[in-house]
Amino acid sequence: MDFDHNGSRRVFQRLGPSNNNNNRFQNQQQPHQNHQQQQQPKQQKVCYHWRAGRCNKFPCPFLHSELPGTSSNGGGVGTSSKRPHSLGGGSDEGFSMRKSPNFNNTWGRAGGGSNGNARGVGVVKKMEKVCNFWIQGNCHFGDRCKYLHSWSLGESVSLLTTLEGHQQGVTGIAWPSGSDKLYTGGKDSTVRVWDCQSGQCAGVITLGGEVGCMISEGPWIFVGIPNMVKAWNAQINIDLSLSGPVGQVYALVVGNDLLFAGTQDGAILAWKFNPASNSFEPAASLSGHTGPVVTLVVGANRLYSGSMDHSIRVWNLETLQCLQTLTEHKSVVMSVLCWDQFLLSCSLDKTIKVWVATENGNLEVTYTHNEDHGLLTFCGMHDSEAKPVLLCSSNDNTVRLHDLPSFSDRGKIFAKEEIRSIQIGPGGLFFTGDGSGQVRVWKWTSEQAGAV
Repeated sequence: MDFDHNGSRRVFQRLGPSNNNNNRFQNQQQPHQNHQQQQQPKQQKVCYHWRAGRCNKFPCPFLHSELPGTSSNGGGVGTSSKRPHSLGGGSDEGFSMRKSPNFNNTWGRAGGGSNGNARGVGVVKKMEKVCNFWIQGNCHFGDRCKYLHSWSLGESVSLLTTLEGHQQGVTGIAWPSGSDKLYTGGKDSTVRVWDCQSGQCAGVITLGGEVGCMISEGPWIFVGIPNMVKAWNAQINIDLSLSGPVGQVYALVVGNDLLFAGTQDGAILAWKFNPASNSFEPAASLSGHTGPVVTLVVGANRLYSGSMDHSIRVWNLETLQCLQTLTEHKSVVMSVLCWDQFLLSCSLDKTIKVWVATENGNLEVTYTHNEDHGLLTFCGMHDSEAKPVLLCSSNDNTVRLHDLPSFSDRGKIFAKEEIRSIQIGPGGLFFTGDGSGQVRVWKWTSEQAGAV
């Protein structure tokens, strides 16, 4: 398996190459040119690679000392001016300067109170590719290997354990409130129950079809499968089947005492729980999308739905009427989430868009963050220092960690296949599920703890 992905291009450009293989190749191919250079006086130009501490040319045609009147921190060749300080480039490019009472011009700026880049520069030293021999357990280079011997890059997160058992991709992860069990669902038509103390599988539930999504709300667990939503109560052992969906159920969310399901035929179905009968009763059907609804989120008394028709629809939670349709994405809207007063959306069009409400209440894009690969899902949480972080999964089999609102790099998580599910747990834990069927348990590291 190959983990050498193009998604590392931007980080590579910012941090510079991690070795001098290209220079060595040039030296081997051009010995007669190097000989000629020995005879020539040095050019009045400081060696870029010498400044970076990695020049291996001997003799080098450029100076290995600063020019009179300049310093290594100046604006000459080889300074950091060629390396952008943030993914936003430190400029207003990409920002919408429309006036809005909630406008926040710190999106995409590393200077927005984050030190994410400072962490990354000291950490990223190797090529952003997991060593295939290390995966197989037989890499002989050890610490000298130029490839990663880890499933993560950076020091922000650590891998606690890997849960294996699913035979196909993991599409849903849920941890019910107050439970000591973790639930994972996959394309192998099973839900696995994991003991959180031992990390062992405590049970396997076989369903009638592939799991499209899974959420928990209080003691309830909801699982979307073709033409049905399964509902379980982990405390009182209730097992319900909610009919009505047509095709696969791709998204589930709870809001305003209603359970919403995004379905393959483009409809959003709603059920309301009846405590008297311990059952969910059909409440509404929301139509408007022309493609499958693959993501749902509730915030600010609104329901937001993203679809394969490239649009996001905004629904009033009280009237269930569509208030606005957002069409700025150019491909499938894979995930939406609410953060502070903003709506964030990611798409296979390789962008993350930040939306803000204008004075008339409509949403408009205030910032667009560009990635090198299509985005599959994302999740927001706080790190060990209570700083907001965005975890973004892309179709190059990685999850990128970004500080908010600066979008500065905090690190990267690698996987054997695409990560389709990310779920927050208690105490700084979070979980990722990939296309190979593996579930990994991660924890934010504490800098203070590491310094003790």
